[in-house]
Amino acid sequence: MELSKRLNWIIEKLDKVQIIMDVGTDHGYIPIYLVKNNIAKKVIASDINKEPLKKAKINASLDGVLDKIDLRLGGGLSPLKNKEAEAVIIAGMGGNLIRDILENDLDKVKNLDYLILQPAQNPEVLRRYLYNNNYEILGEDICLDENKYYEIFKVKYKTGDYILLEDIFYEISPTMLSKKMPLLKSYIQSKIQKNEKVMDFITDNTEHAIDRKNELREKNQKLEKLLKNF
Repeated sequence: MELSKRLNWIIEKLDKVQIIMDVGTDHGYIPIYLVKNNIAKKVIASDINKEPLKKAKINASLDGVLDKIDLRLGGGLSPLKNKEAEAVIIAGMGGNLIRDILENDLDKVKNLDYLILQPAQNPEVLRRYLYNNNYEILGEDICLDENKYYEIFKVKYKTGDYILLEDIFYEISPTMLSKKMPLLKSYIQSKIQKNEKVMDFITDNTEHAIDRKNELREKNQKLEKLLKNF
């Protein structure tokens, strides 16, 4: 079974546990890898749709690990019992949805050793939530897979842990900036280019359109300043 660069990158962040949950498991590739490589003794693999679970069941059967993968239908952390798993992976969803999943089952989140969160969109929304809502940031990283950048968060709920920052540091991780991570420079440049394209598409002269262009222009100025760190 050949995993994508992104999935391998997620697995690299995991600590060995007895039971882990993979939310939105899709084809079950991560759970299969985890049990085959003794990273977890059991994986709870959930999905909100039946079809991905059927595919995951077939794949787990073919790999001979179906007895170690518990397939469950349901959204977010709803299929998980409190204190049933030590860790949770939530990957491939938007930052807004991941935030909502955590908030909806905060009692379960509080009892986890750690969570691996990998938003497919809007990582800045998730970062703002994590930084300001009692999460200890165990690690942050960035990956480029098939010309798309992905961010990842390894976190643990911890009362009293919060970081209040100016908005640009929810867009670009201050932790990754301080470490001058190699991919971060091109990531910032890609954000600047994306904002420039959006500005080019805004041709209206309405108050809303002007405000939006000014907002993007100001954001790009801040991003340009961050590039001076490299």
